[in-house]
Amino acid sequence: MKKIIISRLWLYRYRFVLGYILLGLAFAATVIFLPFLTPAGLSTAEMESATTSFNTHFASLADGNIVDLPYHILQKLSILLFGLSIYSVKLPSIFIGLLLGLLLILLLNRWFKSNVALFASIITVFSAPFLFLTGSGAPLIMLVFWPTFLLWLGSKIQGNKHPSSFYALSFAFALLLSLFTPHLIYLAIFIILFAIFNPHLRFTVKKLSKIALFTTIIIIVAGFTTFTLLCIKQPTLITSMLLADNFSINTFLDNLRLAFAPFFAWGGGVESTFPSPLIGLGSFALAFVGLLSTTKGFFASRNAIASCFIIFSIVLAGLRPEAAILLILPFAILIAHGLRYILEKWYNLFPENPYARIFAILPISLLLGIIIISDMSHFIFGYRYTPNVADQFNNDITLIHENVNPDDILVVNSDTEYNFYRILNETANFHVVDTIPVTHSNNFATLGEFSNANNSGKLYRIITSPKSDNSARIYLYTSNQEE
Repeated sequence: MKKIIISRLWLYRYRFVLGYILLGLAFAATVIFLPFLTPAGLSTAEMESATTSFNTHFASLADGNIVDLPYHILQKLSILLFGLSIYSVKLPSIFIGLLLGLLLILLLNRWFKSNVALFASIITVFSAPFLFLTGSGAPLIMLVFWPTFLLWLGSKIQGNKHPSSFYALSFAFALLLSLFTPHLIYLAIFIILFAIFNPHLRFTVKKLSKIALFTTIIIIVAGFTTFTLLCIKQPTLITSMLLADNFSINTFLDNLRLAFAPFFAWGGGVESTFPSPLIGLGSFALAFVGLLSTTKGFFASRNAIASCFIIFSIVLAGLRPEAAILLILPFAILIAHGLRYILEKWYNLFPENPYARIFAILPISLLLGIIIISDMSHFIFGYRYTPNVADQFNNDITLIHENVNPDDILVVNSDTEYNFYRILNETANFHVVDTIPVTHSNNFATLGEFSNANNSGKLYRIITSPKSDNSARIYLYTSNQEE
């Protein structure tokens, strides 16, 4: 009887290729349909982002309105193409999230063996914080996208004997675009200093062609010069891009407490748009093992990068609490280190026993399954049923499209909501106002209850929503002039 050699089997030889294909399909399907899973609504931050995006124009750069400009341009295009809806507001983050997930997978695959990279990628892209970023219609995702993109480009430059000029120029342009994201100028400075003082990176830079190196330096210098001139022209940029409102030591410490409370509040009850705990116990344990395993080789590039990013995230969170989400990136690297350490220890116990290696698939699969299922369920049900989180989202825009006739007058009182729904005037021919007209011939609807509405019309229907404490969201009135 012919002996079967496992390594010759087609399924075994292409196991990682098939694994990455299945991961890509599952990840793409999850991200594309993410707005239909949860939270199925918009937060105040998303509404403000959409308003800013719609008011963005071609002269924004010259006017100094550069805060998250690349993201706002994408979001404006999405709203103009698809109208104002929950999905169109979130679509830029979905698109960037797909790119971010791909970059994380490629980065981990470049730094670690295929088995470790595949397992770490699965845990990272299906984690609750990553899904939150991808499903949020606010520019917070850019805070993670640019560092990840820069790290991947840097790995492509460093990993070659003859660094590519294309990747060097791409790195320079990405570094330039990252300056549009608040506080990432500190990251740009950190990367430049890290490249100068780290011997591995300094050696790589020296191997670049003189033309590529000179062009890269010109692009970086031009970017910093432009940023400085814009800050001089618009002094308010110094606060929004470099510091924080009313910055002080007490404010810094309060921001840190607010930023990291969702990470460690295992019992919940934290006032945040993040469901707590933000990172599951299994992922946290793997990252902690990975952190301990990197102490011997701290000055290796990827180990130092992960540790420095943790410090950078903590400092940044003191200026901007939601910036703590940047920990996704070093946690992904540390989770990979933890998996690598565990697998190496297991294989060292049985260096010549193939059955022990095969048997390791069972506990690893069980661990991955528990982490992924718990993270997915925590994300989906946390946004639906955790009061402190679920109350921050509403699906009013969907209710308006389904129940309010564009010919009717839509009355909105809140400044944030009025500025947001006023977009409907241009994208869907609605007539949105902030006060009930004294004389009118149209039916009208109010978002929320207005005490003087009965003087201008007759209430005939109330639209309710389960996504708000005040379940009565829209009041529909007929015009008195119809009687």
